[in-house]
Amino acid sequence: MTLHLLSPKLIRHLAGILVFGILGLGVTVAQTKSEPRAPASSACQVEPADYRGWHAQRLSNRWVQLIVLPQNGGRLIQVTFAGHSYLFVNPKYEGKYLPPTESQWFNYGGDKLWLLPEGNDDEQHWVGNSDLIDDGVYSFRKISEGEHCEVEVTSPADPRTGIQFQRTIRLDADSPRIDFHATMKNTTGHTVEWSMQSVSQYDTGDSGDPSRFNHEFRTFTPANPASSYLNRYHVRFGPAENPAVSIREDGLFTLHYVHMAAELWLDSTAGWLAVVDGSSKYAMAERFQVEESRAYPGKASVIFWTNGPEVRLSADGEASMSSGGDGSPHYLEAEINSPLCKLRPSEACSLDTEWFPTRAGSEFHGVTDAGTVVRPLRATRLENGKIALSGSFGVFFAGRLVAHFYNEHGAVLESVPMADVDPAELVSLETEVAASGKPARISLHLEDSKGLDRGSLQEVSVGSGENR
Repeated sequence: MTLHLLSPKLIRHLAGILVFGILGLGVTVAQTKSEPRAPASSACQVEPADYRGWHAQRLSNRWVQLIVLPQNGGRLIQVTFAGHSYLFVNPKYEGKYLPPTESQWFNYGGDKLWLLPEGNDDEQHWVGNSDLIDDGVYSFRKISEGEHCEVEVTSPADPRTGIQFQRTIRLDADSPRIDFHATMKNTTGHTVEWSMQSVSQYDTGDSGDPSRFNHEFRTFTPANPASSYLNRYHVRFGPAENPAVSIREDGLFTLHYVHMAAELWLDSTAGWLAVVDGSSKYAMAERFQVEESRAYPGKASVIFWTNGPEVRLSADGEASMSSGGDGSPHYLEAEINSPLCKLRPSEACSLDTEWFPTRAGSEFHGVTDAGTVVRPLRATRLENGKIALSGSFGVFFAGRLVAHFYNEHGAVLESVPMADVDPAELVSLETEVAASGKPARISLHLEDSKGLDRGSLQEVSVGSGENR
């Protein structure tokens, strides 16, 4: 094909690629040593699997492997992304199935559905432990595989609570995004009221020494600026003064995992939480919808639990630390609550969540539609007229970064492709761009492999060189 046959738009695009190739864009992707990845495949698969002695079902694509245990309460026992496993699996119960009972709790680990409010005050509270809700044998159905995988697990109808859970888990072939659709159905002949929880136990153990915990493990969610709680969060269990908990100047609630039992409730309205392992440099973002007009149990949309020894007082008032009934393994629970649902007979309500495994760094500054902000985007006008761009990000989709340049009146000056990106690799941006006109604002967007704009990673004003 000769140049005079190309369209003007394509000529400008090729010229842009040539210019940026000559400039040598400073966009790098950080790679770390990890377990071997599954071979790249254009399809998503669902297949039976043996996992640590359990008869399981495996969903997998080129990035992610999900392990589902229908027999053990329908739980998602493990999520592995780019060779990194996220969830806690209790070695005490590996490969085992124990019949449901309300007198004990068999904590297998993983991710599951629970009910709120908890307690034994009356029939409107869930006693918990390993009953049909937590440990019943769920039915399993494969809905589809190929372009996307989708499976369904359904619980037995629980006569104690009147609830039956059903959950679909979906994994597309072209991204690591994991979609969950959970429903809670009233199987009785009378009205019931419950909230359902997505309860995820993340592994906080030290990968090099199982007897120790990971000192670089943190969780984040935006605190509600108009919170109903005194400190913008509520200590439901554990010490009121906890140095592991803080609300940063940017409004992010931050919980640094320490091996001590504590439960923190938040009425966050932002619709996301993030779990960040600063040691392995992996993160998981969980997103959901908050319905502010509806009531939540205890007003909490998000709950965090740090597992560890519990502070107890004796009858004589002496304080001591107790390991608890499960031996205090190292894990943190991230819990997302639905609003309270008042259900008439045969009615159901739902909870939709989505997970995005990605890469992380030593900093964390938030979750957007397109990814996580590890090191904030910075744009500086240099003396030579170029714009210096810097920042680092975890991305949710494979594709490319595109910088949109705007002038002071909001008019688009140009859109410049910056780099190809992959969720399994941390994106580090350090480059200088010869932009047209005089940009006043820059928005860095992620376009997926199909060209769909997945949103902005961050938008910033262009600063002067004196502030570098």
